[in-house]
Amino acid sequence: MTEKKRKPSAMKILVIHGPNLNLLGEREIDIYGRITIKEINSTLQRVAKAHAAELKIVQSNHEGDIVDLIGKAKKSFQGILINPAAYTHTSVAIRDALSAATIPAVEAHISNIYKREEFRQHSLTAAACVGQVAGFGMDSYVLGLQGLIHSIATRKRAGEKEN
Repeated sequence: MTEKKRKPSAMKILVIHGPNLNLLGEREIDIYGRITIKEINSTLQRVAKAHAAELKIVQSNHEGDIVDLIGKAKKSFQGILINPAAYTHTSVAIRDALSAATIPAVEAHISNIYKREEFRQHSLTAAACVGQVAGFGMDSYVLGLQGLIHSIATRKRAGEKEN
């Protein structure tokens, strides 16, 4: 009897947009530009499709909801692309959730947080991520997703070599 080759399942990635990102295109145009969350999501879906990846995209203004999403992520996803927004600078809870998730995460920011107000120049969450991309507008998300896909694929290959 011949064994059928299984088609590899698509890489699944959770994308989390933090507080106030639902207001992109309307607020602080001088900092964030006119790009909307809908445009970001559409672009991310195109990039994911080109890499045979599936995205679940969520936006929340609530820290606890974000922590819960991250906490459940390792059951269904191979990685997380996150823009914690204001929680970047304040949330030990999100940082700890990312660390506990044990799947790679990449932090993305539309603006360069290191050129902004002093309180925004420190990320509590970045240390729990495999990388951070900031300052390239929507391209920060695209570059972050591409880096995350590469990181997941590299981990998978390393795991296959161990088996």
